[in-house]
Order: sequence, then structure tokens, then C-alpha cells
Amino acid sequence: MSSEEHWKRALESWKVRISSFGKIQMQNLMARVSGQTANELVSQSRSGIGMTVRTNLTWIRRFVFFSVFLIGWELIARSGLWEEYLFPAPSAVATTLYTGLLKGQYLEGVAVSLQRIAIGYGISVVFGVALGALLARSKLAADTVGLLVIGLQALPSVCWLPLAILWFGLNESAIEFVVVMGSLFSIVLGVRDGIANTPPIYVKAARNLGAVGLRLYTTVILPAALPSI
Repeated sequence: MSSEEHWKRALESWKVRISSFGKIQMQNLMARVSGQTANELVSQSRSGIGMTVRTNLTWIRRFVFFSVFLIGWELIARSGLWEEYLFPAPSAVATTLYTGLLKGQYLEGVAVSLQRIAIGYGISVVFGVALGALLARSKLAADTVGLLVIGLQALPSVCWLPLAILWFGLNESAIEFVVVMGSLFSIVLGVRDGIANTPPIYVKAARNLGAVGLRLYTTVILPAALPSI
């Protein structure tokens, strides 16, 4: 046998050994990966089951708690310790709610409330935009009236209710006055900040195009300040 044939056979033998070794290593690797994947699936399945059980237990606890709460409320209300108008039973509340829905009383009340809000907010926008523009334009107004607006804005709307009853009585005007005073000062401050934060490039570009005075405010400044309003 020549040396060349010997080396060829040796090379082929090594190729077979390397190929067999590679197949064995690949099979071992696939087995490990399959084992890890199976373990992960089992772990995820157990975790999902545990999460479902905990969620169901939470809802069961809530159901039991509110059931006991409503039953206790009903028993106390029926005991006669307080008058029905002071401490009504949940069954009476549910009956009244159902009756009001059938008769449309709640829809009517919502419509009236929305009408009051629309009128009051509309008045607030008209006066608030004008006053806010003044505060943004005049340093004197900002140092005087602006300080007063900041102080009044901190008051809750219910603080204006006694004055509304004294000045207007128990009528629609008193309610709309409370709505106006509850939103006016926030709108004023929003308009002031929106105008102050308007990019100067907008104003310069509008002036170069001939927009001045009221037109400048209505076409550039107020639209730019609209998100703050």
C-alpha cells in the first residue's frame, strides 16, 4: 500500500469519527434543550394555574365581604334605629333607582345639569379669555389682579354657595353663579399661561404677514393658547 492511499484512508477515518462525534453532540444538545423546554412549559403551566387560583380566591373574598356588608346594612336599616330617610335600606335604594330609571327622572336631571354646566362654562370662557389676555398683556394687571385671581382660584366651588344663595336666592341663577366662579379663575390662569408660552416665532411671522391687534389674537395667539384653556 502506498503512502498516499494510507493517508487517504486515515483522513476518511477521521472524517467518519468527527461526523459521528458531531451527531452525538447535537443529539445531546437537542435532548438538553427539549428537557429545558419541557421544564419551562411545566413551570409556566403551574404558574398560570396558581395565578388563576389566586384571582378566583380574591373575587370570592370580595363577594363574601360585600354580601356580608349589604346584609348587615339591610338588617340595621330594618331594625328601626333611624328613620328611613336618614338610613335607607339597600333594597329601598335599589327600588328607588329602578323606579327613577323607568320614569326617566335621572335622564332629565342629567340634561338639566349639563345645561347648567354649558351656560356657566360659556360665561366663564367669555370673561376668562378676556381677563387672561389682559393679564398676559399688562404687567400692572398681572401684579395686581393676577395675584387676586391666584388666591381666589384656590377656593373650592362650594365656598361660593352661601354668597350665591344670599345674592340670588334658591334658583337657577345661584347654581350658574357657582359654576361660573368654579371655572372662571382656572380659565383665566390657563389663558394667561397659554399666551405667555406662545412661541415668539408665531407672533413674528403673523406680524410680518400683516396680522395686528385683535386679528393677531384671534388667528394666532388664542389658537396657540387653546390647549391651556
